Amino acid sequence: MLINMKELLSIAKKNQFAVPAFNIGSLEILKAVIEGAEELNAPVILEIHPTEIEYLTDAFAETVKRMAYEAKVPVVIHLDHGGTKADIIRAINCGFTSVMIDGSTLSYEENVELTKEVSEIAHSVNVSVEGEIGTIGNTGLSFEGGTSEIIYADPRQAEDFIQRTNVDTLAVAIGTAHGLYPKDFKPKLNLDILREINNITDIPLVLHGGSGNPDEEIAAAAKLGICKVNISSDVKSVFFNAVKKYMKENPDEYEPNQIFPSCILEAKKVIKHKLELLNTVNKADLY
Repeated sequence: MLINMKELLSIAKKNQFAVPAFNIGSLEILKAVIEGAEELNAPVILEIHPTEIEYLTDAFAETVKRMAYEAKVPVVIHLDHGGTKADIIRAINCGFTSVMIDGSTLSYEENVELTKEVSEIAHSVNVSVEGEIGTIGNTGLSFEGGTSEIIYADPRQAEDFIQRTNVDTLAVAIGTAHGLYPKDFKPKLNLDILREINNITDIPLVLHGGSGNPDEEIAAAAKLGICKVNISSDVKSVFFNAVKKYMKENPDEYEPNQIFPSCILEAKKVIKHKLELLNTVNKADLY
């Protein structure tokens, strides 16, 4: 069942659970996400970055859309970190039901102006919009962007940003980074900032860089207004490590339908864990 983000997260916020947004960079990861969500009767968000669209092509988006329509659970197709209006329009033309416009590296006023314009375009065709304040970090191992220095979201700007841009969801920077964290680095979320923003806003909040953070912090964030958690590296790393392992043990194998099934199962273990962590299991019954 394909729906937009506003429909999905209004229910999540009301019932105090969060929905993971998994970046799908291949058909195999797409299968893992849909199958994992269906097996746990959980709503889910399929997230695709402009770089991934460029690689996968618009034709792949048709496959994503069909699988979302046919899924037994609510599904949103979301553009992750759209950087330009062209990215947004491409996603809308491909059938995405939600888009993110990331103006976080612009000045505050430029971010407001760009996000407001995207909201007007997307809302005219019933597509949801996510904006961002503050900047997400980047470990150097991700194509999803981010900055070398994390700029924490300013709670004083959050309410103003929402009112002026009319976004449906807001990504807030509270100390996470894109990509897998180095072994000697332990991220710590600033939950006080999140608590303050949650107290003065009434729309669902979004946590980017959800891979590699301690489960207890992610679970705590979900109780403080975070209704969407972006997850990419945790799933992709497990999937491709499983591919490497399989190929090492079966060096003469070359049939995709022989190589990938066990790797999809490994990815599904992570996907199901995230759905359980965010209290998303069996929430499809609410839609």
